[in-house]
Order: sequence, then C-alpha cells, then structure tokens
Amino acid sequence: MQSVKAYVHKGRLVLDEPTDLPEGEVVYLHPTEAVVGDDDGFDDEKRAALLSALDEGIAAARRGEHADADQFVQELLART
Repeated sequence: MQSVKAYVHKGRLVLDEPTDLPEGEVVYLHPTEAVVGDDDGFDDEKRAALLSALDEGIAAARRGEHADADQFVQELLART
C-alpha cells in the first residue's frame, strides 16, 4: 500500500485521492514535517526499499503477524 496525502478541513482530515481500503478500516495518521516539493530526502533506491518494507509489514500485519505496540514497549522497559 502506498501512503496517502490528506489535508485538514474544518477540523477533519480529508484525503486528496480515493483509496481502496475496505470500509471501516482503521488508519492511524502521524503528522510529518512538510516536504518541500518532491524532495523527501530519499534517492530512488532507498525510497523503493522503504516502500517495499512498508508493503511487507502491512501484508504481515494483515496475516496476523504483528504484536501490540504498547505491550512490546512494556516488555522492553521491563528488561531494564
């Protein structure tokens, strides 16, 4: 899945484009620093690797191969 771009309108996030996500899908959004033009700091090879890794992670999560982030952090903190 590729990232999507949204903007804030009257306190609501509005996507700039349609999405093929299933109805009711929960999506977590994390604000990022504004990118000037198309310069995201990645060259083509690194961008392709990042997008591939994201796609693999999304596919794994959909197969149920994931862990609860809060639980994971608590387990890490318990090790110290």
